[in-house]
Amino acid sequence: MFAEMLISAFGQGFIYAPMALGVFISFGILKMPDLTVEGSFVFGMTVCAQTAILGHPAAALLMGVLAGALAGLCTGLLQTKLGIEPILSGILTMTGLYTVNYAMLGGQSNRYLQRMTVNEVGVEVPSPAQTVYKMFQSAAGGSMDSSASACLLTAVIVILVMTVLIVFFRTRQGMAIIATGDNEEMVRSSSINADAARVGGIMLSNALVGLSGALLCQYQQYADLNCGTGMMVMGLASVVIGTTIFGKRSVTQQIISVAAGSLIYRFIIQAAYKTDLPSYFVKLLSVLIVVAALILPKYVPAKKMKAVGSAPKKGGASE
Repeated sequence: MFAEMLISAFGQGFIYAPMALGVFISFGILKMPDLTVEGSFVFGMTVCAQTAILGHPAAALLMGVLAGALAGLCTGLLQTKLGIEPILSGILTMTGLYTVNYAMLGGQSNRYLQRMTVNEVGVEVPSPAQTVYKMFQSAAGGSMDSSASACLLTAVIVILVMTVLIVFFRTRQGMAIIATGDNEEMVRSSSINADAARVGGIMLSNALVGLSGALLCQYQQYADLNCGTGMMVMGLASVVIGTTIFGKRSVTQQIISVAAGSLIYRFIIQAAYKTDLPSYFVKLLSVLIVVAALILPKYVPAKKMKAVGSAPKKGGASE
């Protein structure tokens, strides 16, 4: 049914929205390519899995955020302290995180959120670990469908994250990151520490990516070493779609646009699956979506790209 597809698409769109926002901060605000994403996404996922298995699902989300921030710190220090190019520093961190993530999963490629418990006859058996989605559905009394409750909880989390981001980028620290991306030389000539702003921006970017990985981990109830593959293209697709359709006149508008772009992107992917498109075509479809969104403004007049619903000027032509 269309309603089920819509709930599924929006649910996944909200899960990947923090990752898209992280890509937006590195590419859109700092104006630099950061390939740490595919490593920090899985790092947030694996750290979340370990924490959730210990019985702390809410803390697991926070640990995923901290894991992503730590990955961003490594990339930022490679750039600012060692003078390594942004692309190469991201590749180095991403490559190093592969080993870290593999170790976090206990030397295996995936791990389910299960913990050993003793049953009534005294035998140890695996049982599913608690997740924030199960907790939320239980709190709702079980009256809501699991997919709908997961979508609602993730939407609330993402809205809170977006609100914090909007407020942050209006603070002195947030504006310093924006200024560093706009004109780093000018920032260096002022009293602002450009290196600290750059490192902070990269940490914030990957913290959001780690949160996205942690949300996906608890949603699908397992962590996989290969889940980070293609995250960069997916994030770029969401950024390009959102900013192309809804515009990018201010940072606040762009944050909202990127989140909306993530929802639209997942809806397109879900619709593609409904046409029996093979799963291995998804990455090619993602690339085609990005290309289409990038070239759209070149072929559509600027007036037609304006937001629908803008108030007409007085004395304008009647309908």
